[in-house]
Amino acid sequence: MPLVFAAIAPHGGIAIAEACGADERDVALKTRAGMEELGRRFAEAKPEVAIVATPHNVHIANALGVVVASRVKGRLNGVAPPIELDLPSDTGLAWRLLEALDAAGLSAAAVSFGSNDPETAVAPMDWGVLIPLWFMGGRADPPVPAVVVTPARDLTASDHVSAGAAIAATAADSDRRVAFIASADHGHAHAKSGPYGYHPAAAEYDALVSELVRADRLDRLVEIPRELVENAKADSWWQMLMLHGATRGWRGTLISYEAPTYFGMLTAAYTPS
Repeated sequence: MPLVFAAIAPHGGIAIAEACGADERDVALKTRAGMEELGRRFAEAKPEVAIVATPHNVHIANALGVVVASRVKGRLNGVAPPIELDLPSDTGLAWRLLEALDAAGLSAAAVSFGSNDPETAVAPMDWGVLIPLWFMGGRADPPVPAVVVTPARDLTASDHVSAGAAIAATAADSDRRVAFIASADHGHAHAKSGPYGYHPAAAEYDALVSELVRADRLDRLVEIPRELVENAKADSWWQMLMLHGATRGWRGTLISYEAPTYFGMLTAAYTPS
């Protein structure tokens, strides 16, 4: 069955009101409203599994990663009451995705954790997975199963576009309603007080990405120089390239963008034409 929904979703903790202290409650209101809207659109599409591309899980040199553990579980640090999810993985879909990546000539590895048997293993869920799924399926009853995918920054832009096409092909060959979420925060150098300092490339990169999303021109992501991505300290480019490969010809809607602290956050929904 073809993909039924896709999204660009941020993963900063300030996107979840319950994760914020009193001094942060009013910091990212646009983003929180955008995430709530993504949650509504996700629910309307009725996905039966969510594939999430995250930049904050395992990092494998020269290879994409696909988590094949039976469950993924995680919580945000330092938050009370706890913000945590424990979700089943769709391991069958995960293994078929690995086959599709290999068939596309891409380097990819199966990833598990703990138990020597993936069918009993529980992999750590990073915040790049937890925060989008907090709004999209993770708190449903029952929760929507997930497949966690990791990009590889030492592979090319075209490799990531091809990986997205493999995700779409895997969904099309399955009997499940599948959503794809590009977990992505953008420039991380918007403020001198931030951990990466200030660089004007952060605002330049975010403005360019926002315009490409607004104009439905994700195909032009491949034209963005890596130097700009690196100077902006962005962690979104690779996942959005995968989104482009998975949703060619789809219609996108930019819901929100803001950079209320040192990093930029954007929400966008994609639906089949």
